[in-house]
Amino acid sequence: MKKFLILIFGVALFACSQQKGYKIEVKLDGADGQILLEERGGSQWIAVDTADIVDGVAVLEGEVATPGLYYISVAGQRAKALIFVENTKMTMTGKADSINVASITGSKTHDEYMEIDKKIQAISEEYMGLYQEARTAGASGDTATANALMVKVEELYESTNTLQEDFVKEKTASYVTPYLLSRIQYGKEADELETLVNALDPKLQEVASIVEIKEKITKLKKVAVGEIAPDFAQNDADGNPIKFSDVYSQNELTLVDFWASWCSPCRAENPNVVAVYNQYKDQGFTVFGVSLDRDKTAWLKAIEDDQLTWTHVSDLAYWDNAAAKLYAVSGIPHSILVDKTGKILAKNKRGAELGEVVAEFLNK
Repeated sequence: MKKFLILIFGVALFACSQQKGYKIEVKLDGADGQILLEERGGSQWIAVDTADIVDGVAVLEGEVATPGLYYISVAGQRAKALIFVENTKMTMTGKADSINVASITGSKTHDEYMEIDKKIQAISEEYMGLYQEARTAGASGDTATANALMVKVEELYESTNTLQEDFVKEKTASYVTPYLLSRIQYGKEADELETLVNALDPKLQEVASIVEIKEKITKLKKVAVGEIAPDFAQNDADGNPIKFSDVYSQNELTLVDFWASWCSPCRAENPNVVAVYNQYKDQGFTVFGVSLDRDKTAWLKAIEDDQLTWTHVSDLAYWDNAAAKLYAVSGIPHSILVDKTGKILAKNKRGAELGEVVAEFLNK
């Protein structure tokens, strides 16, 4: 009987000691009012929990279904600290005016994130330093040095993507992996993303960001090279609906160009697109511009300033542009080259390569 009672007492003690949810003690010097715990929902911030600051400490308590990415901030302040929350006791300490570098302990998932984030930050500091050197060299007229430095900058930047992709491939059961995969997905085609997603531990398959990537894969397969481009219609500057199929069916080659007036890389690429258009327009090549603008005046001014003399459409819905969503566009500039039947021939050809590809298909 004595041994039985000791066993029961031990089990009860163990059960009482288990953390059923999360408990985050937040201690930020200079903070007052409330502490907010939020998550990102598309372009919206969704409040998950709030806690009053009492004697310099706020305690956030609740439960998460799985470890995931959240953000902590002081109510009324814009700065936020990224935190991976799991059902355990966590502590956050730091200063209210530098919350983004506050120390967070108690979460194994957050520790995993910090391990790779420190490596990324170290590389980022290095390439930003070289970028500033390149700007200085360029401003002084030393183009050769500036160009050489920018090559190094691009190599270092790409190494941060490689670092994250290696993590995704190696730590297929980590709850940090969905976050990193979401960061490196841009520019990847369906087969690349599908390989990465299929290798993940089954427990990650229903994580929201992975579900979104799966949906993107489905869309990407429909707009892969060799497929018939999905048709759509949007209004031109005068409010007239223009169907994509009506444009490509009247030309040998059509480049559907997703861009925006506020997109610096798009504006930088525009002179090249103009040059290719002017060179091949009489041979059956045209461009169909789809803008992710939301300001009509800015959109039309950019068309005029950059001398983009082809057909343009937009629903002025910014990243909610219906055509961009249909084509799983996650970054601009983004372009797709189709033939007279709407068959997708190539994607995202820029610079000199665009002219080479257009010439190749026109001469077949």
